[in-house]
Amino acid sequence: MEFYIVDVFAEQKYQGNQLAVLVPDRKLTASEMQQIAREINFSETTFILSGKQENGGYDVRIFTPDVEVPFAGHPTLGTAHVIRRFIEREESNSGKVLLNLKVGTIPVIIDDNGLVMQQNQPSFDMLIEQDSMIADILKIDKSDIDGDYPIQVVSTGLPCVVTPLKTVDAVKRCSIDRSLLQRFIDNIYDCNLLVFAPDRDNDLYVRVFMPDSGIQEDPATGSANGNLAGYLLKYNYFQKNKIQYNVRQGNEINRPSLLRINAAMTGENFEICVGGNVHLVAKGEWL
Repeated sequence: MEFYIVDVFAEQKYQGNQLAVLVPDRKLTASEMQQIAREINFSETTFILSGKQENGGYDVRIFTPDVEVPFAGHPTLGTAHVIRRFIEREESNSGKVLLNLKVGTIPVIIDDNGLVMQQNQPSFDMLIEQDSMIADILKIDKSDIDGDYPIQVVSTGLPCVVTPLKTVDAVKRCSIDRSLLQRFIDNIYDCNLLVFAPDRDNDLYVRVFMPDSGIQEDPATGSANGNLAGYLLKYNYFQKNKIQYNVRQGNEINRPSLLRINAAMTGENFEICVGGNVHLVAKGEWL
């Protein structure tokens, strides 16, 4: 089968978040797809399992090295890029690709500024009251946490714990205590951990820590940043119900990434769009 490697949310090659996209030439079992994802060992690997369906979407499954996930941001954008360029063979910088994922059909818009996906409505789940516990997991002082805003589990398809910090310096100083994080996952909530702080020009600096084996920090996380956008609107972080900002992520692991966020809230309805650039790195044949 054909495979492609792309860098997502990257301003140039060898930045952003790596993704392998495979186009099987026969039916694969879930076990086979999991084995391939483990062999590649990127944070996610996707499989395009159909041509265009009646709803206009392509059936796609997403795997980490450990498990299948119902949704993830950079795999959605990267897979849409491969479909547009190599399956639909469209060279123009305009159009829309629909991906049929476990969470439903996700549209990806392609234009001169890159690719943009619209995420599902956010759900606001557990409030984490033990800020000292989160500080211990992050190996920072409790005073580094911005107490004006809650620590909360938020999801647009893949949940994360959103933790507001006061400064970029505090975000940079985070260093995960893996045993305490595992205790949190086992006893409280099994999800990623996102920390953020205000950066220059009303932009944000973000890091996302993961429980997956071998991949402890994600360089660029579309799903988690969509969760964060919903959180920012719900808690009026920017003091307005329509927001546009950039996110810097991945510097600490030498994969600098840039995500562009547009989001709005009308009543209880959220519109969350996460975008960025995708660069093709390699293509070949999986034997």
